[in-house]
Amino acid sequence: MSGPAAGTADAATTTDVVCLGESMVTFLPSQPGRLADVPSFGRGIGGAESNVACALAAAGHRAAWVGRVGADGFGDHLVETIASYGVDTSAVRRDPVRPTGIYFRTATDRGTDTHEVAYYRAGSAASAMSPDNVPYEDLLAGRILHLSGITAALSADCLALLRDLTAPRPGRPLVSFDVNHRPHLWRGGGADASVLLELARRADLVFVGEDEAEEAWGIVGAEAIRAALPEPAVVVVKRGSAGATVFSGLRPGPRSSNAGGAGNAAGAGSSGAGGAEGADTVTLVPALRVDVVAAVGAGDAFAAGFLSATLRGLPVRERVRHGHLMAAAVLTVPGDLTDPPARDHADRLAALDDDAWGRLRLGPGWTAADRAPEEVRTP
Repeated sequence: MSGPAAGTADAATTTDVVCLGESMVTFLPSQPGRLADVPSFGRGIGGAESNVACALAAAGHRAAWVGRVGADGFGDHLVETIASYGVDTSAVRRDPVRPTGIYFRTATDRGTDTHEVAYYRAGSAASAMSPDNVPYEDLLAGRILHLSGITAALSADCLALLRDLTAPRPGRPLVSFDVNHRPHLWRGGGADASVLLELARRADLVFVGEDEAEEAWGIVGAEAIRAALPEPAVVVVKRGSAGATVFSGLRPGPRSSNAGGAGNAAGAGSSGAGGAEGADTVTLVPALRVDVVAAVGAGDAFAAGFLSATLRGLPVRERVRHGHLMAAAVLTVPGDLTDPPARDHADRLAALDDDAWGRLRLGPGWTAADRAPEEVRTP
């Protein structure tokens, strides 16, 4: 049975999702090879939270991105590019002293030993975000506030900001938290990745990969992850090619005092049994078979698809399937941003029976609006 969408305010006038985090200018290689050998680079943008905002805006939602960039040309490029996707960037702040972060990466898949990324983000404008210099009135204005563990790793001030935003408060929107463990960001810092568990426990909706939970916390398996995260109403455990397992239920942990609003809607729409406070519904949804062009941005797209379906009040199975479909749209293009499938197209695919879903195989061009479900199935 489908429950209410997140939030209860007038959807015509309220921002659906506010995303907070660092976005950087990324330089993409003109050809494969070591960074030392690449002769030239093209310019793009990268940032987990801004990726989610862009995908949601492209899917027809009211999305805002809040961040901090330098008063430089790279900052101009970031804000203008993100806004071009239909994202509200009016709350972005410019730092007159600190620069916009940039990074370079190779064309090789991130999952291989040959992949290289060179970050130039130390002392960036975004790393100076703190409870004293971000616009809380904008951050708390949406039906959902989406955060990630990347921000917590940038600086002590950024960690303090996330601790403050995840604290219970009157009128708190539904807090979505993507663990997004990035080991290189935690090396040599004053904190370690264990704080991500603390932050996740204070959220309403959590996205976490089995692999990152093991690496960051030493926790193995979906059930053990849920046991370590008893408070969130929904925990989405991403299991790579095996799909995703969602634990949803009414939890007794620290919630917003905004009764009846977004803080209580994260678990709505679960499929299967459940209902008593503290009882979980467990939903397993297989992944799609995808002809991957580039394995970048898929996690952000998955979160966007799940949040989009949450805003629409769809059952949990359909929320996960929309996450898989949004991820497949990104996996079948070279970059980490692309136009999602049309809503009715995605809805048709998400509604397939289990057998038909299992036969799907998606490749480049599958998101075209004139493609019927049977045209993207394997024989």
